[in-house]
Amino acid sequence: MRLSAIPGRNDMDGPNPGIKHPIPMHTRVGFLKPLVTAPNIEVGDFTYYDDPDGPDKFAEKCVLHHYPFIGDKLIIGRFCAIAEGTRFIMNGANHAMSGFSTYPFNIFGHGWEQGFDPSTWSKEVRGDTVVGSDVWIGMEAVILPGVEIGHGAIVAAKSVVTHDVPPYAIVAGNAAKMVKMRFDDRTINRLLALAWWDWPVDKIGRNLDAIRGADISLLEAAA
Repeated sequence: MRLSAIPGRNDMDGPNPGIKHPIPMHTRVGFLKPLVTAPNIEVGDFTYYDDPDGPDKFAEKCVLHHYPFIGDKLIIGRFCAIAEGTRFIMNGANHAMSGFSTYPFNIFGHGWEQGFDPSTWSKEVRGDTVVGSDVWIGMEAVILPGVEIGHGAIVAAKSVVTHDVPPYAIVAGNAAKMVKMRFDDRTINRLLALAWWDWPVDKIGRNLDAIRGADISLLEAAA
C-alpha cells in the first residue's frame, strides 16, 4: 500500500516517524521517538540511532547516569543521525569537587553519609543536554553533561564533547575542538532563520532537492 493510500498521509510525507524500524530488513536502524519512553528524554521526529545490536536499548546503552530525581533532561531535535556507540553522560555521573577528595563516601552509607552536604554535589549539576536538529554524531562520540550542540553541527567519531558546539560547526578530538564551520556566517544565519526541520513534513518532502542542495536562495524560495 502506498503512503498516500493511508488516511491523512500523501506521497510527500515520507516514512512514518512513529515506526520503530523504518527500513525493511535493516533493523539496526530505528527512529528514536517511538523507541524511547523515558520521561526525561525528548527526541524529535525522524531522528535515528544505528546499532548492529539494534536501536531498542538506546536509552539504557547510550544515556548513562540519568536519574529522574536529578531533574536533567536529554533533548534531541529532529532529523538527527546518531551513530553506533554514542554515549550521553548525564549529570548523575558528576562527583563533588569542592573538597580534597572526589570519592562519593556518602552513597555507601554505614555512617559515611553523615555530615555529607548535598549542596557540594548539586553545584556540579550542569543542566540539560541539548542536541539541535539536523545534527550528525559519529561513532563512539561522548557528550558530557550540560552540553548544547547547535543545529546542523557534525561531531566526529570518537570525539569527547566537553563544551557547547555552535550551529553548523564540525568538531573532533578529545576534548573536541572546532575543525571548521560548514558554511560562512551569513549562510548559517539564513539557514537558522529558515529552520527547514520545523516545516510540515509534506513541505519538506516537496523540497528535498533544495534541502539536500547547496543553494541557499533556492531553499529560501521554498520557504
